[in-house]
Amino acid sequence: MSVRTEQKGTNAPASTTAESLDRAAGRQITDFLAGDDIAAGTGTGVAEHGRSGEKVRKASAHPRPSAQPDTVRERAGLALNDEFLRKAVKFTTERLRNGKLEASESHGNWDIWREQGRQIRLHTIAHLDYYLNLFADNARLNGVHVHFAATAEEAVSLSLAIAESVGARTVVKSKSMVTEELHLNHALESIDVEAIETDLGEYIIQLAGETPSHIIIPAIHKNRYQIAELLSADAGETLSPDTTILAGYVRRKLREKFLEADIGMTGCNFAIAETGSMVLFENEGNARMVTTVPKTQITLMGMERIIPSWEDLEVMATLLPRSATGQRLTVYMSGISGPRRESDADGPEEMHIIILDNGRSNQLGDPEFQELLNCIRCGACLNACPVYRHIGGHAYGGTYSGPIGAVLTPALKSNVAEWDDIASASSLCGACYEACPVKIPLHDMLVSLRRRKVEAGRGNPLETIGMKGFSTVAGNAKLMGVALKMGRIGQRLIARKGVISTRIGPLKGWNTYRVTPTLAEQPFRERWATLEEELSAGLREMNPAMKRRMEEKARESREAAQRKGDGGH
Repeated sequence: MSVRTEQKGTNAPASTTAESLDRAAGRQITDFLAGDDIAAGTGTGVAEHGRSGEKVRKASAHPRPSAQPDTVRERAGLALNDEFLRKAVKFTTERLRNGKLEASESHGNWDIWREQGRQIRLHTIAHLDYYLNLFADNARLNGVHVHFAATAEEAVSLSLAIAESVGARTVVKSKSMVTEELHLNHALESIDVEAIETDLGEYIIQLAGETPSHIIIPAIHKNRYQIAELLSADAGETLSPDTTILAGYVRRKLREKFLEADIGMTGCNFAIAETGSMVLFENEGNARMVTTVPKTQITLMGMERIIPSWEDLEVMATLLPRSATGQRLTVYMSGISGPRRESDADGPEEMHIIILDNGRSNQLGDPEFQELLNCIRCGACLNACPVYRHIGGHAYGGTYSGPIGAVLTPALKSNVAEWDDIASASSLCGACYEACPVKIPLHDMLVSLRRRKVEAGRGNPLETIGMKGFSTVAGNAKLMGVALKMGRIGQRLIARKGVISTRIGPLKGWNTYRVTPTLAEQPFRERWATLEEELSAGLREMNPAMKRRMEEKARESREAAQRKGDGGH
């Protein structure tokens, strides 16, 4: 493992504009999180004005592409008819899942490590205001300009303002899901700043004009022939679909971009509160280039990415690589504690960290969803999910896909009607929980989202009527018996060879890909009387003396409990 730690950079130069941006970044983190509305899970974070009274310039956070179908069902239908996508996603997720299982089993005591990771995350999120304050104070001592953004628009505005302050024309980026969440590339293009993704997978989908379909493998849905076409068009010449040649072309192209870039932009895997440091995990080395060559660095991080100490990082560095790719260690793990000092050979002269809320604080104090902030973005739940493995990431319609996306997207968007259907993209099998390295109960959260949807009056009317009817019938033994008899008679019209395959009415969706079993000729409730007789016949009568002793003991226990109750009045 290669670890680079940038030491404190209090002597690093800072421009007047950067200082003013730092002052205008927002109130202290206490204001960022504090307030009664946070405890209720409805906090809104930083106000529009900073401490100096300067107004942060507005910029739009670009919405999700409008060309795709509106619902998960429609997008899933397209994915299910794309045979290559299904094969590619299934092949890669199975390889990742098997690698994770092998790495975790070989490590030993995996569940103990999972529980330790869970406890670290639970503790940190429960005291998030304290650790964010500590991180920001220490990062500022290191010479870092720390900004707080309550909304996506505010984070975009801060990023654009920094780019304009240094006269940037090009930005090189390492992998960052937060910048995808903000659609920051499009915003940079709007002020004529070129944003170049330097992660190989991200670079490929940037050329394709697409969004990531997996948290850690953004181009999981493409093969080398499709990639060769994209890179050939970029190169202006035909490139062989040989992976060595394709990777070589991208490497040469990006080297030029690294040297020309004015700003390096990164995400953040973990922020260390005790030293104000940020940590990046990667396998390609591009994040090293992004954080050392350009003169200005901008790191965007979700407010929940904090952990208390470097000691806690040991646990996370054990869980994250094994859960994400099945690696014991990533190739590079970089710890950065500030901009370049005068004696340093490389590193940025100016460093900014933008800490984003964008709906995250809405989960604080919510007993059903606060644990959502424990996520370490490993992608293990995607690899384990049977739904994701069939439809891929784009069918979810948002930045985050798979089980975590099915919960996180509605949560960040306050579960608006636009995203209500995403919670139904799950079989509720619990595989995501078993795969999660910090034990987030995503399946329970999906049920809660469905319940909230119905409580908000956005449920399916026919489904509501059907469930009420079922409740009435199931709660009455006679009605249940009549319904079963009627069902057995009615199914004769459509049942064939013990199954129902007709694709009509409510059976259409299910029977498109499978068949419905028929009702048993003699259901269990009707068989029970006979079964009870058979079971009773096989039992021996209890010894009379033992029976008397047990009855006496039971009577004594009841009398003692009664005396205790009487004595308490």
